Amino acid sequence: MDGEGEDASKVIHVKFLTKLDSPFKVPVTSVVIPSSVTRLGLSSILNSLLTLEKPEAFDFLIDGELIRMSLEQFLLAKGISAERTLEIEYIRAVAPRKEEKPSLHDDWVSAVDGSSPSFVLTGCYDGLGRIWSSPGSCTHILEGHTGAISSIAFANSEGAEGVTVATASKDRTLRLFKVDTAESGDSTTRVGAYKILRGHKASVASVASQKYGSKVSSGSWDCTINVWDTNESTSELSVPGKKRKGNNQAEEPQLEGEAETTFVGHTQCVSSVVWPEHDVVYSCSWDHSVRRWDVETGKDSLNLYSGKALNTVDVGGEGSALVAAGGSDPILRVWDPRKPGTSAPVFQFSSHSSWISACKWHKSSWFHLLSASYDGKIMLWDLRTAWPLSIIDTHKDKVLCADWWKGDSVVSGGADSNLRISSGISIS
Repeated sequence: MDGEGEDASKVIHVKFLTKLDSPFKVPVTSVVIPSSVTRLGLSSILNSLLTLEKPEAFDFLIDGELIRMSLEQFLLAKGISAERTLEIEYIRAVAPRKEEKPSLHDDWVSAVDGSSPSFVLTGCYDGLGRIWSSPGSCTHILEGHTGAISSIAFANSEGAEGVTVATASKDRTLRLFKVDTAESGDSTTRVGAYKILRGHKASVASVASQKYGSKVSSGSWDCTINVWDTNESTSELSVPGKKRKGNNQAEEPQLEGEAETTFVGHTQCVSSVVWPEHDVVYSCSWDHSVRRWDVETGKDSLNLYSGKALNTVDVGGEGSALVAAGGSDPILRVWDPRKPGTSAPVFQFSSHSSWISACKWHKSSWFHLLSASYDGKIMLWDLRTAWPLSIIDTHKDKVLCADWWKGDSVVSGGADSNLRISSGISIS
């Protein structure tokens, strides 16, 4: 009994520090807290010091690492003395504070793009692309594909009143759409493609747009990556007998484009491509590899091997240089290509229970990324801890795609035929 009383009486002197502004600042004075306190206990103590009208969830860091066990266990594991006054940094917890009303589709939602702050793009197994201005508000339908859409992306912005959208499909083609986003009205506008991109010999799995350019790249089940021009070139003649209906329903000529360049090297399906720099494309494949391609030469300058078939790749984090990928096991892997002489991941996150379908870095953070899985969950990660910061489990079936939107929201689609938006996420 005496021993138990001694453990219960263990206390630690701490100072709470933060980069947050008022009303989330506490005086930088030493306070005494129990050593057995966990993150939730620390959050409760901090809320009592802040005297907020509404309690706020916080996360805590010591020496740049997030606390995910009792304070005493953390100090013991890290070899940190409990005799000195500890400085504990606190940040707002990364978790959705609101779930928007789901936007129902006619079939599986297989693709999503949240790179525009004004709109969300979705691609669906019904062969249609959709543009959403807000939850439940579909402003445009992009039509013409004869197979399921597997990937969708904003190709470039036409300015305040228009965008170009690229879609990739199981019908072996890509399509390009010019969309007048300034149109208003209660009805949804149906838009036909101004250009069809043909050349892949199998389903197109992924499309990505060039950063600060007018090209798109695509990965296919034919094991190749193609690079295409999105411009309406005068040298490309209209296809005889093929017309499209514009926004005013008048028939217009439809162009067909051929690939400018083809990258060859993967030996199985190229499941995902991203274009993080003007002249560099990254790809991942069911051949277990991530590759980096020089757009000018068409040569691959980096090969990373995971040992598993890969479904998704993204580049971001510190220096916009970290490579995240996931696939046919529950592990999200992160590589740092800047580290010479090693091809092993620098981080591995393994809280999912099924295949990983999507991963995306947060655009303004060195630490944060998300992953989506066939287990029906989306997990938010911070490189400073091995445990997920938050789990979004609003989907009722496999999650097939996910992205960040407007910096504080996650948009996702799945086999439950819904686009879901989780908002109010604080990324410090």
